[in-house]
Amino acid sequence: MLIHRAVNNAIRRFRENRLFKTRRLGSMLKCFVFCSLVCFGGAIAYGDNEWANWRGPNYDGSLEEASPPLSWSANQNIKWKVRVPGKGSGSPIVWGDRIYLTTAAQTERLGSPDMQGVPPGPDAGGPPGAFSRMNNEAPKNYFQFMVLAYDRATGNELWRKVVKEAVPHESGHATNSYASGSPVTDGKHIYASFGSFGVHCLTVDGELVWSTDLGKMTTRNAFGEASTPALHGETLVVPWDQDGYEDKNGNGQRDEDEHLSSIVALDTKSGSVNWRTPRPTEPTTWATPLIIESGGRTQVVTNGTTVRSYDLYSGQLLWECGGQVTNPIPSPIRVGDSVVCMTGYRGNAVFSLALDGSGKLDGTDKVNWSRSDAAPYVASATLYKGQLYLTKSRDGIVTSVNAATGQVVFPETRMSGIRDMYASPVAAGDRIYFTGRDGTTTVLKHGQQYEELAVNQLGEPVDASPALCDNEIYIRGVEHMYCIAQE
Repeated sequence: MLIHRAVNNAIRRFRENRLFKTRRLGSMLKCFVFCSLVCFGGAIAYGDNEWANWRGPNYDGSLEEASPPLSWSANQNIKWKVRVPGKGSGSPIVWGDRIYLTTAAQTERLGSPDMQGVPPGPDAGGPPGAFSRMNNEAPKNYFQFMVLAYDRATGNELWRKVVKEAVPHESGHATNSYASGSPVTDGKHIYASFGSFGVHCLTVDGELVWSTDLGKMTTRNAFGEASTPALHGETLVVPWDQDGYEDKNGNGQRDEDEHLSSIVALDTKSGSVNWRTPRPTEPTTWATPLIIESGGRTQVVTNGTTVRSYDLYSGQLLWECGGQVTNPIPSPIRVGDSVVCMTGYRGNAVFSLALDGSGKLDGTDKVNWSRSDAAPYVASATLYKGQLYLTKSRDGIVTSVNAATGQVVFPETRMSGIRDMYASPVAAGDRIYFTGRDGTTTVLKHGQQYEELAVNQLGEPVDASPALCDNEIYIRGVEHMYCIAQE
């Protein structure tokens, strides 16, 4: 079964790269992939259907060959349920027979935050170490920043590793956590970024390999950090956008070009910095980068108030396109030879951009299409069989558009049972799964019309995005992680 999936996934990717020209070539490719899998004992199969990173193997929330349950409740189709220590809204990832998570657990040990190296922020953000704009007081306790591993079959905790202990210097948004980024794995190592509290590499058995300190961030309104790193080969890309600034102009305030934002590439073997490219005009973002091979270039596409693409190996800016709105959180999605980016806070912006561009793309034919009627604020969109499924702001309102043209497939529709949502939808088995903040998951049938199939009540609030693997769904609630499988 795993070999069959790997063969089909390899062929699908080959087609997407426009190298699949003839039926004869397709047969030759299938034979080559099959023989490779047999020779290597099926090693390539892992990763093709595993949920090894934020948003899954296609980086868009979809899984090619899976059939998760349609219905469940707090007592139905729950294979196992396990309490997770601490707090976090990072998603589970799955590799082989294990599940990995990040979390941050408050301890009883009191202390003060280390303010050395914390950059100043604008007055609207409040002083680090004090209150955020939402009057959330910064903690006075040490937190343990942890990576955890669980047995996929039973939910039993296999190990936990504390990679850092510190008193956070920002209070964070009331709905944020100090472990909002998801880990990522290549099957040999686990990589986890806690932002200001370090980027860490562990073996799959929980041994710490290296830790890299990239400094400290000052986020907008002290809302906190949330981005997940992106992995490609031996390079780990870490976003570092913030509202901290350096007063280069000497006027005692932050100007547009004074942000200390950057994007960083680390060597996965040592944690050393390969390159660090400044992004001085980009304020705090919470989006995860997308790494794409296209047209002979390996690009790192970052969402932001300006969408930018960088060369993976040099950090050189390849192209950029402005026009997004503030507080960028959704992650980019690849659609063939294009990428779709979106933001949905205080306005809506959804753009499809050609990947073969260079320089500034604003107003050029490299902008395939754009929309300004509906876009998600926190959740990312999901791409499934040529359709994009987007929620509006953080509401339980969904619309679908043709990913190639931007044309509406079905209009904005309020889903049953979901008032607001942070989790990104996932898709498999011709179904789209939307999970609201109260733990309700509404399941839609994929197609040209809006059709609800089920409304499922888990009975626990959820902010983390679900993960899929084979015929199971893994959902992290505020206190527990669930494996949902057909009984």
